[in-house]
Amino acid sequence: MAQTSSANAAQLIVDNDFEVAKVDKRLFGSFVEHLGRCVYTGIYEPGHPTADADGFRGDVIDLVRELGVTTVRYPGGNFVSGYRWEDGVGPKDQRPRRLDMAWHCTETNQFGLHEMAKWIDKVGDNELMEAVNLGTRGLEDAMDLLEYANIPGGTELSEKRRANGADKPFDIRMWCLGNEMDGPWQLGHKSAEDYGTLARSVAAGMRQMDSDLQLVVCGSSSHAMSTFGEWEQTVLGKAYDLVDFVSCHAYYQPFDGDMASFLASGVDMDGFIRDVAASIDATKARLKSKHDVFISFDEWNVWYAGQEPSKLPEGIGNWPVAPHLLEDVYSVADAVVVGDLMITLLKNADRVHAASLAQLVNVIAPIMTEPGGPAWRQTIFYPFSITARLAKGGTVIEPKLSSTQVRTPKFGEVDGVNAVAVRGADGSVSVFVVNRSLSEPAKFEVRLPAEMRDNPNLDVQALTLHDDDINARNTRNDQNRVTPQDNKTVTIFPKSGMVKITLPAVSWTAIHVK
Repeated sequence: MAQTSSANAAQLIVDNDFEVAKVDKRLFGSFVEHLGRCVYTGIYEPGHPTADADGFRGDVIDLVRELGVTTVRYPGGNFVSGYRWEDGVGPKDQRPRRLDMAWHCTETNQFGLHEMAKWIDKVGDNELMEAVNLGTRGLEDAMDLLEYANIPGGTELSEKRRANGADKPFDIRMWCLGNEMDGPWQLGHKSAEDYGTLARSVAAGMRQMDSDLQLVVCGSSSHAMSTFGEWEQTVLGKAYDLVDFVSCHAYYQPFDGDMASFLASGVDMDGFIRDVAASIDATKARLKSKHDVFISFDEWNVWYAGQEPSKLPEGIGNWPVAPHLLEDVYSVADAVVVGDLMITLLKNADRVHAASLAQLVNVIAPIMTEPGGPAWRQTIFYPFSITARLAKGGTVIEPKLSSTQVRTPKFGEVDGVNAVAVRGADGSVSVFVVNRSLSEPAKFEVRLPAEMRDNPNLDVQALTLHDDDINARNTRNDQNRVTPQDNKTVTIFPKSGMVKITLPAVSWTAIHVK
């Protein structure tokens, strides 16, 4: 709902009678790909001062726990479309080095499925989301990997896993059927018809071995793909009753200096989700199915694709190991956009039951590391970690938001303030809110549920991520340049159940009332 006042202002009404959905724990997933330094000198660096006996960096594990990640998608990404999973198991001195066609690098295979499973166990409160190669491989290899990972014992592959050090199965529940198979850049790229047929075959075969799997079929790799919509219709038409999720991928960056549209990136993500949900609903109706398919938004972030950090090695003799790739250094504005995208995911919690911030360490990531040196939080770390901490286990309340508008070249008039409320299991209310205006602070009011009014014991806390320099960043030499700060303008009026706060321009804020 738009407001006509010239002042930048917004109001959110929180009414417990109107719920969107429970917040699925998997909404706070992340992504580890064999790309650049995400694995090597990221999560895995034998010899690092904080490394344990398995070579896992302890400082990174501590930050991942603080981040609040609940699932990790692995091993790709584009990488998986040429990956031979068996290269990454067994004695490390016998693992082959391979060329990685996706990122023009050499993969040493010193880190594989066993290491990933062990790392996830050490992080705790997490699960592995495994992707299978449907680029250069198919049904037989997917079933081999499933047998190796999930069958307790008594077969050649399950016994090989046990011999390789994992007596108990990994028991992986969530599997991705390939990656971005609609993209012409993808090794083994397929048409929607061919991929849909293959995905159905692989899904059926995997379910014959383990009927309790949750499978993710590839949707479009971008809302802007020329095949978007038609791809979903074709693929879901073939595989609908055998899969549980369809994927969405989206990355955002400012183009031609258009910061206003960039700050409103959540508008595009919301439209993407709604369009894919419509395809799901249309397929379900056409097939007269009683089965539900949800969205796995398993790649999303700000990514400055095409700029210097994303330029790949070139040349037939140049295949480096774990080079610096896609190491974007994020600004305050980037963090506000990430916060806005998280708000959008929560608003759509009835349709989006899984999501993965891409990626986790070094590669377009909330966590950065120096080989042999420290690890630190990027600006985007904070909206993710605080939202995860406050929203896990909660219920999204239907947003009744009225806001003044801001003008954007790409999306036209949009809400200057975007917000969502989550009721915690303990009855508390958390509100996540961004001010998209480039220049004006916003007066923001939250009307609390009737159950919380006239309570003199209510307490409110507010953390705001903001800097007068929207390009401010955290770096190796200034790791805490940007951190959330207490917003001292927040005021609560217990009798009326009203919270009032001033939101600086280009800011993200978390308000917690209990």
